[in-house]
Amino acid sequence: MQLTINAQDNLYTSYTTPAARIKLFRNLVNNSINKNLSFSLNDSTEDRWAEAFSALELLLYKNNWVDEKINKAFDSLQSRSAIFQRELMELAYTNYPGIYINEISALLQETNDPKVFAMCAEYILQVNHDGLTLDNLEETIIKKFSELPDDPLISMLSDHLLDLKFPPVPLIKNPFFPDLLSKKFLPGEIIMYSFQRSNRDHPGLVIIRDKNGDFIKDSMGQLFNVPQLARSITNLPGYLTNGNTPQGIFRMHGFDVSMSNFIGPSPNIQLSMPIETSMQKFFHDETIDDTVWSKVRYKQLLPPALKNYTPLYGSYFAGLAGRTEIISHGTTISPEYYKGKPFYPLTPSQGCLCTKEIWNGKRIESDQQKLINALLKAGGANGYCVVLELDDKEQPVSIIELMHFITAAESAK
Repeated sequence: MQLTINAQDNLYTSYTTPAARIKLFRNLVNNSINKNLSFSLNDSTEDRWAEAFSALELLLYKNNWVDEKINKAFDSLQSRSAIFQRELMELAYTNYPGIYINEISALLQETNDPKVFAMCAEYILQVNHDGLTLDNLEETIIKKFSELPDDPLISMLSDHLLDLKFPPVPLIKNPFFPDLLSKKFLPGEIIMYSFQRSNRDHPGLVIIRDKNGDFIKDSMGQLFNVPQLARSITNLPGYLTNGNTPQGIFRMHGFDVSMSNFIGPSPNIQLSMPIETSMQKFFHDETIDDTVWSKVRYKQLLPPALKNYTPLYGSYFAGLAGRTEIISHGTTISPEYYKGKPFYPLTPSQGCLCTKEIWNGKRIESDQQKLINALLKAGGANGYCVVLELDDKEQPVSIIELMHFITAAESAK
């Protein structure tokens, strides 16, 4: 596999030529969107409408005719299937923040489905999280889900409400943040660190630590780092399907090449969350006899002083809630869909970690290949990925703000 992933200088994809991208855009608009939304909405056409929603999200596409169709879908929101309710709310969260508060507030009171309820609550919180709103949501959770105290979706929603009421100290200002960079953290393991802002509109960055606890340098002797986006197209919280990349620890277990025309042929890095994979594989320990995951097991990976730092359990609860297939990949999506966005020219995904790639048929720029090469230099993609939200600054993460911590970690014995 190493020879294959190193031989990446002349990659070509017919679907990233300018002509192919124009054709794809037209197909998405004419067929995925216009054709599917032209069908009357009923039980048998929900799938067609859902396909349209996915295209609308990908393109961030809106016009008056589409808006009318979405209005019509919301008119029958409460009578639709739970799956369709979630798909429609995902679109609303992505393309129509704050527009359907009344309809979604009514569904929140009506539904007993934890995922539908959580999505309703997050849609409301997207534009309104004053004290009264938070209190009302907490009261509704108690009323509806007191018999489901361990539901991961309700648990993570409750944690979100608590964080909005009492914002935690930003991780980068936490006195124990350096413990996550220490050689004592996951000793002997290769680690891919992805540092992010709480507002995932702003790109984060990725660095690599080898088994000896040393951080990988580039050919100029500078600390290797490239921008990395941990934002999904929906921008939903990480515990929800198609939400942002959750914080926390992921198992990193090799390279692969995707067949997706949105990810492209650059090698990707395979990741797994707790519950998504067995404890034997996650901890790389075949002597583990337990087959049932527990938070206690995951907690063992964290530094002692951060074992009660709730945000670091994001990947555990996302896995418990059923999220899967979050990986670290490049992109063949046209960045022009997102021109003017803070993350341009990076492209959002469905919740994966995504680096910048520029294609015009040929791959002309690839931060993903740089990341692959850095991992190879560290010894390969066998270890852990750790996703960390530093703070709420409204700017991309820069290596300058991390250098003090990294230098201190490297010099410590």
